Amino acid sequence: MTPGEVFQYVKANNIQIIDLKFIDLPGLWQHFSVPLSELTEDSYRNGYGFDGSSIRGFQKIQESDMLLIPDPTTAVKDPATTIPTLSMICDIVDPLTRQSYSRDPRYIAKKAEQYVKSTGIADTIYFGPEAEFFVFDDVRYESNSRTASYAIDSGEAIWNSNSSAGPNLGYKLRTKEGYFPVAPHDTLQDLRSEMVLQMIAAGIPVEAHHHEVGGPGQCEIDMRFDTLTTMADKLMMYKYIVKNVARKHGKVATFMPKPIFGENGSGMHCHSSLWKNGEPLFFDESGYAKISQMCKYYIGGLLKHAPALVALCAPTTNSYKRLVPGYEAPVNLVYSARNRSAACRIPMISDSPKAKRVEFRVPDPSANPYLAFAAIMLAGLDGIQNEIDPGQPMDVNTYELEGPLAGEIPTVPGSLDAALRALEEDHEFLLKGDVFTMDVIETWLEFKRDNDIDPVRLRPHPHEFHLYFDV
Repeated sequence: MTPGEVFQYVKANNIQIIDLKFIDLPGLWQHFSVPLSELTEDSYRNGYGFDGSSIRGFQKIQESDMLLIPDPTTAVKDPATTIPTLSMICDIVDPLTRQSYSRDPRYIAKKAEQYVKSTGIADTIYFGPEAEFFVFDDVRYESNSRTASYAIDSGEAIWNSNSSAGPNLGYKLRTKEGYFPVAPHDTLQDLRSEMVLQMIAAGIPVEAHHHEVGGPGQCEIDMRFDTLTTMADKLMMYKYIVKNVARKHGKVATFMPKPIFGENGSGMHCHSSLWKNGEPLFFDESGYAKISQMCKYYIGGLLKHAPALVALCAPTTNSYKRLVPGYEAPVNLVYSARNRSAACRIPMISDSPKAKRVEFRVPDPSANPYLAFAAIMLAGLDGIQNEIDPGQPMDVNTYELEGPLAGEIPTVPGSLDAALRALEEDHEFLLKGDVFTMDVIETWLEFKRDNDIDPVRLRPHPHEFHLYFDV
């Protein structure tokens, strides 16, 4: 919508509240709301003030005042409220300089799209993320100086096959057997359908939804691809809808990468492609898997910079409990057509040049999509600019390789700490076009070490009592 169309919409739809959403540095939506009377034409110029020092990864207390500028093109009726509410995503500016805020992830995404045009390589980059999630019936967790525990439950789980709670009707999903079963095994069909309908109403085209491999409650809803910043906007609304529809039905949805030991984790495979003048650049009829040389170089950039990329694309300590062999996790830094053990895959479901794309399988849905998509694009462009050869494709199951070849295959870092060290050593590609700044990278490294790595590193793990209490 334009600002004028927003005013027409709120009148026609009896909107009473305006909800202003923005994203913090780690990747969670934040918001506050104003009555309709506070939305004027000046709002799109003067914005709304807020305390930036109270937002994770943002300002220090002595420079806390910041402004939110609503983006009318993101206006949509909020799908989670009872009172008629209009939701708008906002950009962040400094109230003194009126300049965009360097640590605003949405600003970073916009700069990434400007940079790809400035290179002359392409004028558009599309992203299509596949964000998986779990839906549970109950979750409890605790961590303090003397106790650490968690417990989750799902009516679909095989561990409930002998439950005496209520009538037990069987049809539980065995471990790793959650992919595509029909009802009554799949109990979440209507729940996902309601999520899909809310997404469509919110302007998010959806292609499919289904149960995923992880037995107890793992799901996937596939959105149609879009341009980088718009796709990140849609992914945030996607997560918002998933969580709130689940809660409405007395369930809980989580995008935590690995909530269940022994089951597949939740990934966010990111499909991307470059276009110029309305034409796809990744297609070549005579190339391997029908990809162009440019596409190969793009893959070369992803594979070269993957150890640093995962610090942004798999940004939690829990992410590295997903990135282990044996669970369709793409730990090996190779590329292939169809092979799901490779970090980069070329989907072969269509012969259309427009469908030719690269699937980077390493990211997970705990990532901030604005940062992750921008970083992936910059790594791929660096590959094109420096003609980085990705080597030969690996069309075999890399988990089953033995001998010297197996030892030669590079892998993703095994921990968030290792990924952050890789980002420290390899970040020049992120600085191109001033997309990321050193301020952002340094803040990210400090935040992740102080708020993710150290709190987990310093606490005893419950399984350590099993291993070591009797030493």
